[in-house]
Amino acid sequence: MRTGKLYGVGLGPGDPELVTVKAARLIGSAEVIAYHAARHGRSIARSVAAPYLRPGQVEELLLYPVTTETTDHPGGYRGALEEFYEECAIRLAAHLDAGRDVVVLAEGDPLFYGSYMHLHKRLAHTYEAEVVPGVTSVSGASAALGKPLVEGEETLTVLPGTLPEDTLAAHLSGGDAVAVLKLGRTFPKVRAALERAGRLDEAWYVERATTGAERIERLADVDPASAPYFSLALLPSPMNEHVPVRQELTPSRAAKGAGEVVVVGLGPAGRPWLTPEAQDALAAADTLIGYGPYLDRVPPNPRQRRFPTDNRVEAERAAHALELALEGARVAVVSSGDPGVFAMASAVLEVAEEERFAGVPVRVVPGLTAAQAVASRVGAPLGHDFCVISLSDILKPWEVVAERLTAAARADLVVALYNPASKTRREQIEKTRALFLEHRAPTTPVVLGRDVGGPGERLTVTTLADFVPADVDMRTLVIIGSSTTRAVDRPGGPVVYTPRRYPA
Repeated sequence: MRTGKLYGVGLGPGDPELVTVKAARLIGSAEVIAYHAARHGRSIARSVAAPYLRPGQVEELLLYPVTTETTDHPGGYRGALEEFYEECAIRLAAHLDAGRDVVVLAEGDPLFYGSYMHLHKRLAHTYEAEVVPGVTSVSGASAALGKPLVEGEETLTVLPGTLPEDTLAAHLSGGDAVAVLKLGRTFPKVRAALERAGRLDEAWYVERATTGAERIERLADVDPASAPYFSLALLPSPMNEHVPVRQELTPSRAAKGAGEVVVVGLGPAGRPWLTPEAQDALAAADTLIGYGPYLDRVPPNPRQRRFPTDNRVEAERAAHALELALEGARVAVVSSGDPGVFAMASAVLEVAEEERFAGVPVRVVPGLTAAQAVASRVGAPLGHDFCVISLSDILKPWEVVAERLTAAARADLVVALYNPASKTRREQIEKTRALFLEHRAPTTPVVLGRDVGGPGERLTVTTLADFVPADVDMRTLVIIGSSTTRAVDRPGGPVVYTPRRYPA
C-alpha cells in the first residue's frame, strides 16, 4: 500500500498573494492540512492559507502545550516541546501510513526558524518528504521597508531575540545588516542591546509585514508593550543608509491609540441583503473574525487577515477581536442577520467590559435579521406588536423560556422563534406548540422559513394545529401569528399578514 507524502509548505510573511503557485496547488490538493497554534487555537498559518483550502479536507490542529518557558513538565520547557513534537509526528504518521498526503503549513519558510523542521526531522527518514520554500519574514520586512538589505560584500546576520542581551549586543556591534526576530516579550532586551551596541538609531521596527496590519517605525519610537511576537528589528544595508523608506511611517500605537472593533451584520444570506454601511465597514477593516460559514460569505481580500472560528466560542472570538484592536488593528466581527439579535454584538460588548479593553471603541453595524427576512417573503406577519424569543436553553434555563412564551401567548403577540431546534434539542419546539395551543386557536397561521435568501430557501405556511415540529431545525425561523393574523391566497401563493388595527 502506498504511503502518503509529507510536505512542509512555506506560506510567506502573511500576504496570501505571496504564497507560491506550488504551495497553493499543494494546499488545495492535499487530503490533510496540519498547522500549529498557541493555546487559544488561532492559527496565523491557516488564515494565510484559507483562500487555497477546499471543503472536505482533514485539518489537524497542532496545539502547543506551552508558549513561554514556564511549565511544570518534568523535562522543563524543552521537554514539554519535545514530547509535543513526538505526539504530533505520531498523529501525522497515522495519515501517512494510510496513504494520505499531509501538508504542514508554515509561516515564512519551513526551515527558517519554523516549527515544521521538528516534524521533518522525525518523519523524513521514514516517509517521502518535500519542503516548499517560502518568502521569509526578513525578506518581507525588507520589501515593506523599501531599503536594500545587503549589497556588495556586506554581510547579513539573523538573530533570535531570545538570546542573552550580552550576546545580542556583541553580534550587533560587529555586523553590517542585521535582523532580530521573535520580539514580543524580548523587545526591551533587544532595544537595550541595540543601544549598547550604538546602533539604536539605525534600527527599524517592522510588524506583520505585507499584511493589512503592517506597521513600520523607527524602533526607538516603539512602545515595548505594543510589540507582538510577529515583529522584527531590521538594520538594513549601511551602504544604503541614504535610501528613503518605501512609505510614510505609521504612527506609533501610543500616538494613535487602540484600533477598533466593528460588529457587522451580514443579513440572512448573500450580498443583496448586505447594507451599504456594512459593506463600508467590511472594506475598511484590516482583520475579519467570525464563525467560519459566515466569514465565507465575505469575499477574500488579500490585504485582510481572516480568523474563522467554531460556532460555540463567542467569548473567545470577542476577546481575540478586542486584543487585536488593542494592537491597533481595525477588526470587523461578522455576524449573520443582525449582530444585536441573539448574535455577536452582546458577546463583544460583554467581554469589552474587562478593564484591559476599556479604551477599545466598539461599534455595531445593523443587518437584516431573520425575522424580517422571513416575514417579507410571506407578506407582513409582523405588522402589529410582536416579540422575538430564542428557544435555546444553553444560556438560560428552559423554565425562563417557557414563562416568556406563556406571557407572549397570553398577551396575543405575534412571536418569532429563533434557534427553535437542533439535532439533539427537539423537545422545546414541541412544548412550544403545545403551550400556544392552550392560548391560540388551532387555525392560527404559522410560518416556517428555512435558509431564506440562500440556495436551500424553503417557506411553509401552515397552522398551529397542522404545524409539524419535525420540519424545524436550527436554520429555520418560526413565526406564530396572533389572533388577528390572517393567511389568504393570492397570485403567487399564500400571503400572511397581521392588520395594524387591533379590535377594541
